[in-house]
Amino acid sequence: MTSDHGQNDNKQDGGFGVVVVAAGSSTRMGGTDKIFALINGIPLIVHTLRRLAASETVERIILVVAKDAVSMAEALLKRHGVAKVAGVCAGGTRRQDSVYAGLQSLGDCQWVAIHDGARPCVDAGILDRALEAVRESGAAVAAVPVTDTIKVVGEDHTVTDTPPRAKLWAAQTPQVFGVQLLVDAHVSAAGEFTDDAAMVEAMGHPVKVFLGSYENIKVTTPADFTMVSQILSVEQ
Repeated sequence: MTSDHGQNDNKQDGGFGVVVVAAGSSTRMGGTDKIFALINGIPLIVHTLRRLAASETVERIILVVAKDAVSMAEALLKRHGVAKVAGVCAGGTRRQDSVYAGLQSLGDCQWVAIHDGARPCVDAGILDRALEAVRESGAAVAAVPVTDTIKVVGEDHTVTDTPPRAKLWAAQTPQVFGVQLLVDAHVSAAGEFTDDAAMVEAMGHPVKVFLGSYENIKVTTPADFTMVSQILSVEQ
């Protein structure tokens, strides 16, 4: 791992790895582990991994799943022959614990992308933009400008603010970082964070935004499967 948190010359690039986080409890899916659910006849997580592996920028992938799903995931990857997956490891109680476990298994990379296993519509263009952004800034997040007006609402359901929409972006994954920067952020993190960018922001390191995609949705509810199925069917 490099200790450089800043910019690096492309010629000195030490490799781009991906940690795929898929160790959640799927509470909004009724407890069903959504990563193994079939979309167009193929498990959701296989779609995600194949999309990542197809990118020329990605060198290796680590898949993080729940402890009791490791054997199932390994068998699934063997059956479907997914390329570039260097290993499967067990996640922790919190999302940040799972990411840290993946980082420890990643090996010697200079850059790392953290990606939700439940975002199977990631494409090569997003990954190209991710690597370009992290090389320039050391920390960057895929995001899209919000299209709806956002209301800030108090505990009594009364609107307290309507922030200017032009300044609002919806964060996605991949979120990309210098590996050592992200490791340091995890080690120094106090409390629980919903994403890795917030952890890096808490260190005082600037985080840039690069354009994601409105189709790069996260499967969260059963209704999302239909939308993802349509997107993948069109692109295949």
